[in-house]
Amino acid sequence: MRHRTMPVEEDLFEKLRVELRRGSLVLAVLGALREERYGYTLRTSLEEAGLPIDEGALYPLLRRLEAQGLLTSEWREEARRNKRFYRLTPDGLHVLGQLLAEWNAISESILRLTEGEK
Repeated sequence: MRHRTMPVEEDLFEKLRVELRRGSLVLAVLGALREERYGYTLRTSLEEAGLPIDEGALYPLLRRLEAQGLLTSEWREEARRNKRFYRLTPDGLHVLGQLLAEWNAISESILRLTEGEK
């Protein structure tokens, strides 16, 4: 039995792409926060790396990661403005290492599964 290739609807692809990116953003945010950053510079660095994120998604994610003990934050005045700076906690650094190992294992598995599909 032959399978016909049908074009994937654009909205279906977009939904799947957003779902894939959502999980990836946690890893990207943790990785970017190995260096202390405030929200705007974090958002800019993610965008420059090809992972744009809306403020409406970034700040709730940061609050959740802080509540989970993976980040810490503090308000400081810089250039006469109050800015909230974020950085990884030791637990956050440990979890980042674990997630990177898992990401690499998943990536290798997917590549093995799809190599014969070319």
